[in-house]
Amino acid sequence: MLGVAGTHGKTTTTSLLAWILDDAGLNPSFLVGGVPTNFGVSARLTDSPFFVIEADEYDTAFCDKRSKFVHYRPRTVILNNLEFDHADIFGDLAAIEMQFHHLVRTLPGEGLVVANGREDSLARVLAKGCWTPVERFDVADGWQAGEPDADGEFEVSLTGRPVGTTQLVLPGAHNRANAIAALAAARHAGVPVDIGLKALRSFTGIKRRLEVRGTVRGVTVYDDFAHHPTAIAVTIAGLRQQVGAARILAVLEPRSNTMKLGTMKAQLPTSLVGADQVFCYAKNLGWDAAQALAPMGATAATFDDLTALVAAVAAAARAGDRVLVMSNGGFGGIHDKLLAALGA
Repeated sequence: MLGVAGTHGKTTTTSLLAWILDDAGLNPSFLVGGVPTNFGVSARLTDSPFFVIEADEYDTAFCDKRSKFVHYRPRTVILNNLEFDHADIFGDLAAIEMQFHHLVRTLPGEGLVVANGREDSLARVLAKGCWTPVERFDVADGWQAGEPDADGEFEVSLTGRPVGTTQLVLPGAHNRANAIAALAAARHAGVPVDIGLKALRSFTGIKRRLEVRGTVRGVTVYDDFAHHPTAIAVTIAGLRQQVGAARILAVLEPRSNTMKLGTMKAQLPTSLVGADQVFCYAKNLGWDAAQALAPMGATAATFDDLTALVAAVAAAARAGDRVLVMSNGGFGGIHDKLLAALGA
């Protein structure tokens, strides 16, 4: 089993890893918290010995407060990153780190931990005890992805030595980091690096990860699952890399349990600074969204009524704009409503 854990990027990295193994002919089973468009389904069971699973840290059940991933017993695990989240379950970051430590201690000695080398929280997790080999990514002494050129081609290196180049349909440095983590895990499963690099070129994306829902009057509407301030920031940055100087209108629903509690509200203005305008749906929140976004001045507006929010976005949008909708829920079908309003 190959597991993918972390606060951010689990779905993307799990999808990338499953696709690399599939493209290499290993026909893996998989369970993903989203829908990779290469497969069209979020889960499948095959007769392959390889199973790729999105390893979430949320609690197992009402009667079992251990993180779900401690039950998976992977041989290979990716630790993408680790921040405070799930404030309805965990009291602080240290509590989450302990669960990740429990996961690490379930790996066999001949397994592999592929860890983000830039995360102090993961360094603390591994320092608590790890008897499994560790490969790091996003650092000079491990796996690294270079900056893309004008055609989107970027170099991949291992301990400072180039191993090849590839392209990725998903924009942003965070997605290039997801890709090299998947390459490292796939290599442990027996996939040569050159085969993995080739597979990345044919990866087509994941639903609800910068998914284009439509373009009307020159305005493109995207759907994205981002709901944590860090995910919001990197999603906007990734889209900015893709669209250049085009205006980005960010439409946000703080819907996760952590966001509803207001735990991350102070981080929102900084996470949204890359957008040209921000429209926040503030209904059913236990905190004042307008007050939290006040540092953004006239750039941000809050709405308790979804119809009014849609009308405001449609009125503000002009040809060439990108409307980036971010929520971990259905958001009242806002994507189709926006496209209809733009068409009208």
